[in-house]
Amino acid sequence: MLKGFKEFILRGNVIDLAVAVVIGAAFTAVVSGLVTGVFNPVISLLFNASDLSKAGITLRAASGGQDAVILSWGLVIAAVIQFVLVAVVVYFALIVPMNYVKKLQAKRAGVQEEPPAPTDVELLVEIRDLLAKQNAVGDGKHAGPMA
Repeated sequence: MLKGFKEFILRGNVIDLAVAVVIGAAFTAVVSGLVTGVFNPVISLLFNASDLSKAGITLRAASGGQDAVILSWGLVIAAVIQFVLVAVVVYFALIVPMNYVKKLQAKRAGVQEEPPAPTDVELLVEIRDLLAKQNAVGDGKHAGPMA
């Protein structure tokens, strides 16, 4: 039982996932700081709000013992900005350099890039031409339009 657990933990993908979670948690703090410190103030100026998270539309004002009902679209905008920033930074800081390094390693190893796969239209044209050539050889005539 412990042997199976040890094999599971020592698999490469489990360790890679654990590292990704830890790095992601640390990276979230950086992006949150960027959104809170840079983007929220700019958006707050645009929408005349003191804080982006407080930006919204008051549907019902507070009265008596009831709280105000506010449609807080600022929270949604802040979350979307944070998501887009994380995606952009992950792409340009991690994916693009890793693809470049992989391409360099493949070049050093002498691996050549595969030509792009033919499109459906190119394949169909090739099949049509082969069928026309077969018909011409089988009939003893040259290929022409089919009746």
